[in-house]
Amino acid sequence: MSAGRDPSPLPRPVPSARFMVARLSHLIALGGGAGLARLAPGTVGTLWGWAAFVVIDTLAVPGDAGWAILVAAALLVGWWAATATARRVGQDDPSFVVIDEIVAIWLVLWIAAPQTLLGQALCFALFRLFDAAKPGPVAWADRVFKGPGWRGGWGIMFDDLVAAFCTLLLVALARWGWGGIL
Repeated sequence: MSAGRDPSPLPRPVPSARFMVARLSHLIALGGGAGLARLAPGTVGTLWGWAAFVVIDTLAVPGDAGWAILVAAALLVGWWAATATARRVGQDDPSFVVIDEIVAIWLVLWIAAPQTLLGQALCFALFRLFDAAKPGPVAWADRVFKGPGWRGGWGIMFDDLVAAFCTLLLVALARWGWGGIL
């Protein structure tokens, strides 16, 4: 073993409110607090994203152009925040970083534009299934951009975008085949 090198792993930081408000990147990456959930922070982040979508869509009425700008801006800001936060804690994809789920569910709800609460709930469930189970292309996306720095920060965002794409593909196929609730 080389001199001066400690073989023990670095302790994994436990996110806290103090950690979250210490830096703007943490506040954004943790979805304003959704990432502080002890159980299933990705699901809580997705729920927070869904709620924020409904509020923004109802009060701000951004329309397609507004949503395109908002999602693109959130993707870029989220990439920065995820990169900075992951770098700071020394993890490739910390579970408490949930900005990726928030941006992805916004994308799903905007493009799928389900008209009913049931349709939105189905989009939510499908997205969570793809994000958590990571079948095929989502697993590939989760592996391809791992690591530190901007590449790793993009990886945090990218696998959720692929999960969103898979959700949208399934919604489109369901609408084509059955129409109705979605």
